[in-house]
Amino acid sequence: MKPIKKIMVAIDFSVYSLPSLQIGAKLATALQAELLLVNVTNERDLYIVKKVSNQFSEFLYEKYIEQNEKDRQNQLDNLIKAAGSENLTVKSVFRMGVPFEELLKTIDEEKPDMLVMATKGRSNLADTIVGSCAQKMFRRSPIPLLIIREEDQE
Repeated sequence: MKPIKKIMVAIDFSVYSLPSLQIGAKLATALQAELLLVNVTNERDLYIVKKVSNQFSEFLYEKYIEQNEKDRQNQLDNLIKAAGSENLTVKSVFRMGVPFEELLKTIDEEKPDMLVMATKGRSNLADTIVGSCAQKMFRRSPIPLLIIREEDQE
């Protein structure tokens, strides 16, 4: 087995993102690896925004995309601080498209050695046991995948 030098963490800004990042950061610290944080804006969300933009001339799609990227970077910076991973080597990647496809493309391009992600993300209605993106990644990931499950809420 090859050494783990780069750990990719899928971040969707749901309540599951912080625990995923915390575990990824602990692993990266223990293994002296770098963190690759990946966030994908779902193309179905962008489709809705583009449709609104086409109907209302004062709403500019390009301006929305630009502001969305700034907001995502700010959210990610806050997550990095909350997870206590400021001292690690961290690279952020923002993509747009079908989440599992974009995660697979990122794996192909960035060559991480492991992927950490939560069982559920933004669309908790997609599946009741494991989120649809996590299921697809479980079936298709070419690298080891650590899936973080929801803790019991008492």
